[in-house]
Amino acid sequence: MNIRKIFLTSVLLFGIHNISFAYTTSELMNGIALGAIIFTLALICIVCLVLMKTFKVMADMLLPKEEKLMMATAVSDLAIEPSEPKPSLWEKLLSLRPIAEEKDLLMDHKYDGIAELDNPTPAWFMWLFYGTIVFAFVYLLNYHVFKLGKLQDEEYTIEMKQADTDQKAFLAKSANRVDENSVKLTADVEVLKAGKATFIQNCVACHGEHAQGVVGPNLTDEYWIHGGKIKDVFKTIKYGWPDKGMISWEKQLSPKQMSEVSNYIKSLKDSHPANPKEPQGDKES
Repeated sequence: MNIRKIFLTSVLLFGIHNISFAYTTSELMNGIALGAIIFTLALICIVCLVLMKTFKVMADMLLPKEEKLMMATAVSDLAIEPSEPKPSLWEKLLSLRPIAEEKDLLMDHKYDGIAELDNPTPAWFMWLFYGTIVFAFVYLLNYHVFKLGKLQDEEYTIEMKQADTDQKAFLAKSANRVDENSVKLTADVEVLKAGKATFIQNCVACHGEHAQGVVGPNLTDEYWIHGGKIKDVFKTIKYGWPDKGMISWEKQLSPKQMSEVSNYIKSLKDSHPANPKEPQGDKES
């Protein structure tokens, strides 16, 4: 019995904890639904326990006649008049009638020699049945009339939007982890567009609006002072060459921006801008 009490108490505490958590996260309706589910599970557990007790009570009521006769003989030997046994709490709860009253419960009709007892439905079962009706009514009002809760298709749409937002945040975070060893050459239009915007904002003064070269070298030909691979360009932008006038952009630009600018510069090859500066460095092989 103590185990049952502990189990039921744990279920109720777990349900209360989850509902209070739902309040703190502004998901009241989801908390109510969760509480209703937990309450239903607790009812199922209670029903199982009641059924187990029912079987025990019925087994006691259906003792073999020999044992009942022995008990009656023992009572008569003691010259004690047997008193009417009072129904236990379980018998009242389950609406059980003793076997001795079976003849009074027989219904008039029979079928194929089989008679039916007029036994009432147990009270606990009826309360459980009424509870399911109340639950269905509340569910209908909550989800379909007042629309306080979200249906599955609405939850799916919201979760997909949230997943898309999380994915973009993750990709943005991953993009900022790039360095001179992991940078990749790409022709993605959005990357090149972002790289061009960063280039015009920061690099025009030294390399010209079309990267034709001003103070800095021409970035559209095949000649490179510090290497023309995508990793070399990224490294030059990141660390710079202070002795040759190229500053480090590591603190001004994010790794993602440096990757975008590097790819934009690589896309300018053979663009043939007007008034290009003479080639400098070694020809890219």
